Order: sequence, then C-alpha cells, then structure tokens
Amino acid sequence: MDKFLIRLLISALSLGAASYIVPGIHIDHLLTLLVAAFLLGIVNAIVRPVLVILTLPVTLVTLGLFLLVINGLMLMLVAALLPGFSINGCGPAILGWLIMSLTGWCASKLFREKKLRE
Repeated sequence: MDKFLIRLLISALSLGAASYIVPGIHIDHLLTLLVAAFLLGIVNAIVRPVLVILTLPVTLVTLGLFLLVINGLMLMLVAALLPGFSINGCGPAILGWLIMSLTGWCASKLFREKKLRE
C-alpha cells in the first residue's frame, strides 16, 4: 500500500509540474490533481496497452515516435473524463507527458536511491 501511495504522489507531483510549466494544461484543485493522477494510472494500465498493440505498424514505421502521441492521447483522455482538468490540444498534451515522464523518472530514482541507502 505504501508503494501505491508513493507512486500516486510522484505521478501527482509530475502532473502538477507539467501543469505549471505547460501553458495549455489547467488543473483547478489539489483534489483534481490527485484524482487525475489516479485515473492516469488506470488509463495507462488498461487503455494504453490496447492502443499500443493496435498502432504497432505505425509505431514501427515512425521508429517509436508515435508512442509520444499515444501517451499524449492518454493524458487527453483523462482530461476529457475529469471535470476541472483541461488540456488545450495535442501539442500541450505531448509536452506535458514528456515533462511528466522526466519528473516522474527523476523522483522515482530519488526515492529508489533513498530506499537503497536504508
């Protein structure tokens, strides 16, 4: 349960950083941020694998760059499902996803190294 909460907080922090940096991403409240992080985890676990398999030929032709579009679409899907969270187009969604993955990667490395020291 602790791992789940830590991952949820890392995801929420990275989504908050993306909404702060990217002008096209808007989140109204802190609760909306936490629910968006939770929904993003569910969407990434259920919808994203299906889309990756269905778009495999396009992904191979673009040498994997189409995965950026798929990740942006997952973020846009969560924004469409959740009131109080909005994204103004595919460009901010892809840029937001890039920022989320970078900040999430850095935070998970930080927590992993901290745990290894203990």
